[in-house]
Amino acid sequence: MDAVDLAVVGAGPAGLAAAVTAARLGLRVALLDAGDRPGGQFYRHPAPGLGAARPEALHHGWAEFATREAALRAHESAGRITYLPLHHVWSVVPGEAVAAEARRGHAAPATEWTLHAVAGHAPDEHAAAVTARAVLIATGAYERQLPFPGWTLPGVVGAGGAQAMLKGGLVLPGKRVVVAGSGPLLLAVAGSLAAAGATVPAVVEAAAYTAYAGQVPALLRNPGKIVEAAGYGGALARHHVRLLTRHAVTEAHGTDRIEAVTVARLDRDWRPLPGTARRIPCDALAVGHGLVPQLELATALGCATRPCPDAAVALEVDALQRTSVPGIWSAGETGGIGGAQLAMVEGELAAHSVADALRPGAGAPGPDRADRVGRLARRRARLRAFADAMAAAHRPGDGWTGWLRDDAVVCRCEEVPAGRIREAAQDLGARDARTVKLLTRAGMGWCQGRMCGPAVAALAGAEPAADRRPFSCPVPLGHLAELPATDR
Repeated sequence: MDAVDLAVVGAGPAGLAAAVTAARLGLRVALLDAGDRPGGQFYRHPAPGLGAARPEALHHGWAEFATREAALRAHESAGRITYLPLHHVWSVVPGEAVAAEARRGHAAPATEWTLHAVAGHAPDEHAAAVTARAVLIATGAYERQLPFPGWTLPGVVGAGGAQAMLKGGLVLPGKRVVVAGSGPLLLAVAGSLAAAGATVPAVVEAAAYTAYAGQVPALLRNPGKIVEAAGYGGALARHHVRLLTRHAVTEAHGTDRIEAVTVARLDRDWRPLPGTARRIPCDALAVGHGLVPQLELATALGCATRPCPDAAVALEVDALQRTSVPGIWSAGETGGIGGAQLAMVEGELAAHSVADALRPGAGAPGPDRADRVGRLARRRARLRAFADAMAAAHRPGDGWTGWLRDDAVVCRCEEVPAGRIREAAQDLGARDARTVKLLTRAGMGWCQGRMCGPAVAALAGAEPAADRRPFSCPVPLGHLAELPATDR
């Protein structure tokens, strides 16, 4: 395909908003996404063969998504957007002229980028490439898991995974499902599961909602979020779901699959308090401790990162959603976990920024557009303040490792137990996750540390940091062999 003005990676709320706004502003856009339908993880569609009559019943804010999806289809028909589903972008590289300048020691901003992707389904995967003048990274996030004994049992799924099963497959992870971990996602998941017919005996939240008491200004600036939280609370009350704050699942029990969980009360540092353990029978556990920004593409480019209030790492962006690398923008969860509303605002704001950067000679934007950009910036500041307050309230306490026995598996891919990681840190001198990986193989498996990375770093006593990898997903060797020499 011909070169485009803007390549957007990710068709979730941020990427979709950016693509349709950029097209409306006159840019030629390519929208690449690993999924087969737009919407990302948040607006996950039921499989067409399931015949879902009302998919919107499983989603919050579906109308806004449907409007943007319709705009995407209209721009696609008009040739302003090239929508490329099933395209998993694994690398973004600067054009040859920019690379040559970099070799000479000059930090010239890129005027052209090439995005390499694995396209299609196996066994019919093929290599694909898109060339663009600017790139917007909207790759979203994945779930943070803090391991505990028994978390590898069948029937233990991520909280977001349980929601994905319901939205995408119209199935429940079990009949009696405990929802546990930390973060506001738990309330949404529990409400959805209960409404779909599951029995949810408890929502086990490790944090305390009293932590929001110090964030009153951010709460008052976002009354809609308070109403939304009240709605979730009402849903739990209607379905007689018990909410246990300052509690955690410290062990899962079962033989062929999960049969019960042990729940214990936590102190302020998330250490289990002796004598507070109780068992709750269940046939499924949906557990997650918030989300972690997916940064592999951006960090491979050298984009600067920042620590977040929830101990995660996000991209550093300016007021116009620009990263530290000229020509690369970011929107949505890559800049810090904030939800779909914030992601859509940032996506639209980034599109305006890209349009101004690519058309510097077009003059100042008109008053209507300037007013729109100003309102977007103010809304983003308000929503980001709430997101930071939420992240701080649910930040994992350092004492959570107290529920990990030495024989508990931490790295599922390589089956590395907590004892080996502790040995590497305490006896062999490892002080960061990379050294632990070299000594134990933790993080060397298929998921490349997405599941175990935060836990390994915590056990090693290391500060959270973003890995810098050349590839963001597995790539067939044949695709690499086909690359031009300048991109290798």
